Order: sequence, then structure tokens, then C-alpha cells
Amino acid sequence: MSGPYRSPNEKVLPRGLPEHLPEGERLLWQGAPAFWNLACRAFHVRKIAGYFGLLLAWRIGGALADGAALPAALQGAIPLTLLAILALSMVMAIAWLSARTTVYTITSRRLVQRCGIALPMTVNIPFRMIVAVGLKPARGGFGDIAVTLPLGQRIAYLTLWPHVRPWRLGQPEPALRSLPDAAAAGEVLAHALVEAVGGKTSNPVAIQPLGLEANPASKTNPLTPQASAAA
Repeated sequence: MSGPYRSPNEKVLPRGLPEHLPEGERLLWQGAPAFWNLACRAFHVRKIAGYFGLLLAWRIGGALADGAALPAALQGAIPLTLLAILALSMVMAIAWLSARTTVYTITSRRLVQRCGIALPMTVNIPFRMIVAVGLKPARGGFGDIAVTLPLGQRIAYLTLWPHVRPWRLGQPEPALRSLPDAAAAGEVLAHALVEAVGGKTSNPVAIQPLGLEANPASKTNPLTPQASAAA
């Protein structure tokens, strides 16, 4: 079966965007969370595995202390082992789907988050609404980029999770989580923000580490530069 007809002049809609970019807006960068890093840092699979490991050790150790033989103690831990495997499998599956269905986009005018497993949604954050950005690096070059919005401009924490700065419940901060090239993406965003407010910069490295006050003219919630704005 042939696909839908496309005119030769019709542009293919970029993945992660709800519509074609307006005239004059440029696509600068696109990326997505790294599955394993997202599973460990946002879904805490290592902590969950450690929790079940302690429960299994306690179950087996208690059985041995009560005089049970090792084979019997191991057999008694089978139900808990199956529960642990099921729980970890579910968390890993959700983390994989979350990474698979997420696309982060930086254009010359805005930051776009395309996310959602069952109900995909698109969050557009114009640069004029960004007060500050921050980068938290992690091992292996991974990292998170969080953006601070003006006071009164709120996005529901649970709606965005896990693509939000952890524990910022009162004033949620949208975040690009577990990026494999976080530093490079941070430079792109920082330069785009500077250009959007009419600033000029000749040294890209000077913008790092991120903590840029994106809109100096904004009177709402001014922030001083900080080295790490994403927890």
C-alpha cells in the first residue's frame, strides 16, 4: 500500500514539532534522553534494585537464622524475587518508553518539549518567557538542562514529569533530562538566548557553565548567575 501523496515542494514536518517552523525561525538542535541514564536518574532503578536486594537478604538471612537450610531459604525467597523482577521490568519499560517518545528541540526563538507515552503533548517555551537556564553535568558527559520561568507562569509538575527539575513543586522548571551531549546542547541554548535578546558574544566557551540570565529586561524573578540550576 502506498503512503499519502506528498507534493515535491511539501516540506516534511520535523520530528518533535507540532507544525512547520514560521518564516525566519531556524531549527538549531534536537535531542532526546538517554534511556539508561534516564532510568537511573529519573526513575531510580538502581535504588529500587537495591531496596529489593536488601529485602531478599533480610528474607534469606532470617530464614537461615531460624534454622532453615540454604535451599529452603532460597526457595522461600522466590515470590519476592519474582515481585522484584516484575517491578523493575515495569519501571524499565516506562523509562524506555519515556525516552523513546521524547524529543527536545531548540530553535532560534523557543524551546520545545515533545513528550508523553499514552497522550503525547508539546510544550512550547518562548525565549521571552525564560528567566534563566542552568546545566547540571553528570558522569559520562550526560546532564540535565533546566529553565526557570517567571513567577506566576506555571506548568503542572506531574504533567511534565520526568521532564522537569526534581522537587521544584512550587515553581516547576521544565528540564531536558539525561542528555548525552548536555554541554553542547547547553551552548546552543545559551547562544540562542543571547541572540534572542539582542546580545552579542564572541567566545562560546565563556557562557559555560550555564546560569545565564536570559532576559535582562525582565523585571520578574531576576536570578543571579549560578553554576548548577538543575538538581
